[in-house]
Amino acid sequence: MTSLPQARRFDWTNLGLRIASAVVLVPAAIYATLGARQHQVPALDGRQEALPYLLLISVGVALLAIEWGGMSALRAPVRVSAAVFLGYENHFVLAWIAVPVGALAAALVARGVAELPAYAAYGVVYLAPAALCLIWLRSTNQGVWWTLMLFAATWAADIGAFAVGSVFKGPKLWPRFSPNKTWSGFAGGLAASTGTGTLMASLPYFQLNLFAAALVGLAVGLATMAGDLWESMLKRRFGVKDSGDLIPGHGGLLDRVDGLIFAVMVMAAARLANHLGWGH
Repeated sequence: MTSLPQARRFDWTNLGLRIASAVVLVPAAIYATLGARQHQVPALDGRQEALPYLLLISVGVALLAIEWGGMSALRAPVRVSAAVFLGYENHFVLAWIAVPVGALAAALVARGVAELPAYAAYGVVYLAPAALCLIWLRSTNQGVWWTLMLFAATWAADIGAFAVGSVFKGPKLWPRFSPNKTWSGFAGGLAASTGTGTLMASLPYFQLNLFAAALVGLAVGLATMAGDLWESMLKRRFGVKDSGDLIPGHGGLLDRVDGLIFAVMVMAAARLANHLGWGH
């Protein structure tokens, strides 16, 4: 495993860049998710309303594949995007079949150009299921609100972990891979995501009781933390500090959505359980 220099303390001088980036990215994500006509309750009532959301995910997948390539020498955005577009057309069985097929194809291409096939295949498996879950989640009944809850709980986990960890510091969570993360930040992030899930379920549009919403928020928070730590481990494995430099103050897009990649699969499982009767 490639060793990196000791991680530095958070540079407060780039806090303005972080805030400016969030001011741009957060409204864009919300607008694409809503995608409904003005003055109406958001609903997925037409393909045209979902197009901004599809565009957001498609562009994101391409950028993430490029960043993965920068770390591991893989570039396979087309193979990941195939599953996304199949999901958008409601061919979810074919979309899930496309994931392992795309992983195998990426591995074969990588082998042909003297790259490591395992890294190529993993890039598809890492990115495609999360993108597909994002498409499916919004397509369900009340899917817009479930997607907004996903974003809100994920952002709350990140902000809560950063804020509480910066103030209270304390013992490190996993110093080998992420020296700046603390147990206090971990607790703060979980508290924030749990509270956000409960708050979102208090809106009249949800068919989800508050206890179930708190559990969903907690699970999303745990998945967000796990995704963040997993990406930290991957960056250590490839010997890079950031996945890229696309987002000022944050690094690459993968650095920004690493938690979301895990969290959306947890949220999709919760939505499926809710559809089957849990949490009403």
